[in-house]
Formats: sequence, structure tokens, C-alpha cells
Amino acid sequence: MFTRVLLLVALLAIATPAAAANVSIVIDISDQHMQVSVGGAPHYSFDVSTGRKGYATPKGSYGVQRMYKEYYSKKYDWSPMPYSIFFRGGYAIHGTYDTKRLGRVASHGCVRLAPENARRLYNLVLKHGSSNVSIRVKG
Repeated sequence: MFTRVLLLVALLAIATPAAAANVSIVIDISDQHMQVSVGGAPHYSFDVSTGRKGYATPKGSYGVQRMYKEYYSKKYDWSPMPYSIFFRGGYAIHGTYDTKRLGRVASHGCVRLAPENARRLYNLVLKHGSSNVSIRVKG
């Protein structure tokens, strides 16, 4: 009997997934920086580029709308947007190959990251599930 109870407890532990940690992405336009935390603990800190004059990055709180490992801008000459995480319509967090401009406003409104950092963030969101992610743009 005791062996059966232990076996049942072990099976339930395997079959019951652990609660996914909440992923918080905070983009501060004023200092062109992104903070990422998982379950309230700091996880990543990245320089970003947000919208330049005439192309504001929308402030507010958002969830993940859709994600693409490879994406190309239909609006801006098929520019590559690797590891895109869309949060409001056509606005996304994505990688850029124009890394020399990170830390300064430079985009058409999207939030740009170094490609490796965009990959890290994209994989983190995949790991925890897009429904467990909050994105806040402030500053």
C-alpha cells in the first residue's frame, strides 16, 4: 500500500507542471534601457534603441501579441527583424544589426536589441509562455 501511494505521488509530480514564472520586460525610453525579470528577480539588462523623433515608441503596458523567429518589415524596405516579439500592432521588440546605435533613439518606433540579446529574450519568452509576459514601456 505504501509503495502504491509513493508511486501515485511520483506520477502526480511528473504530470503536474510547475507554475510558470512571470516575466516582466520594462523598457525605459528616457535611458534607452531594458530590464527583464523573472518571478521578480532581475534576469537581463540590455541597451535598446527606441523611436526617434517623429516615430515614437508607444508608452503603456502590453502583453505579447505574436512572435516570429525570423521577420521582415513590410513597411520599411523588408528590413530584418530577427526574434520579433510584437506587443502592439506593428510595434515589436526585435534584434537589429545596427548595433552601433543601441543606447540612443534610432528606430521607427520598435524596440531594438543586439541580435544575441533579442535571441535570449525570445527564448526566455518561449520558455515561460507568452501569456506569462508583461511588457511596460515608460519614460
